[in-house]
Amino acid sequence: MKQLFLIACIAFTSSLFSQDDLLASLKTKNTKSTVSSTFKSFKLINFETTKLVPKKHLDFVIAHRFGSIQNGFDDLFGLDFASTRIQFIYGITDHLNVSFSRSRFENTYDFATKYRIKTQQTNGFPFTINGYHLLAINTQLDKDEFSGFSFDNRLGYTSQLIVAHKFSPKASFQISPTLLYEGLTFTEDEDNLQYALGFGGRLLFTKRLALIADYGLHLNRASSSPFNNPLSLGVEIETGGHVFQLTFSNAQGLFENAFINRATGSWKDLDIFFGFNLNRTFDLKKRKKIK
Repeated sequence: MKQLFLIACIAFTSSLFSQDDLLASLKTKNTKSTVSSTFKSFKLINFETTKLVPKKHLDFVIAHRFGSIQNGFDDLFGLDFASTRIQFIYGITDHLNVSFSRSRFENTYDFATKYRIKTQQTNGFPFTINGYHLLAINTQLDKDEFSGFSFDNRLGYTSQLIVAHKFSPKASFQISPTLLYEGLTFTEDEDNLQYALGFGGRLLFTKRLALIADYGLHLNRASSSPFNNPLSLGVEIETGGHVFQLTFSNAQGLFENAFINRATGSWKDLDIFFGFNLNRTFDLKKRKKIK
């Protein structure tokens, strides 16, 4: 009788531990955690990503687009001509960035902010969502060439929602609904307020090498507009201290109002621009480069 009782106690105890192990396993599987490193760079190619500069860090970005490769050796596949953008991005908090840039394209200065709204979680919310806003000032316009010209005509605005999902450690995708305002339109039937959808993704091949692409679908482009939707392809290389991107695009402009509204090239005609993006982050608090 005692042996039966002992066997029953052992069986009951084993059952309790088995239930605890099962509950612990289920709890582990249902634990929510933040998804990180959806993208490695602040720009996919032309479009902004959901990546943010950490608090009290400064990121320095150089973006370069040479001239069209269409003319071949006549201008060394566009290397004789270039459009450059230099940008500084500062992390006020881990969820809020501000930036200042200067572009050769239309001699433009721009000020921008990007902030985190929601973060993707495993077994939880499926997307990372950021807001992004930019104010661009065109200093190339000559007011003597336009009647009734005012400072407002120099301004361009962008408001964008960036929605990204990381499918796996190797694959990420994003969509970017975008509103753009142009202080000065280029055709009579062009609206000052314009709409676009940005799409893009990143596919990792090795630990440090990825294929990247983005595309902008303009939704209310004027029928008389000579410009095209921007399509860009590239390779992203992570080299420890910085991220380096080699790109091909039919847009030479490097801020939203420029590359979404005024892409002049055509992939069909090989009228495309080779270029690169390079960014480097510095920890201002510790005064050393981030590795």
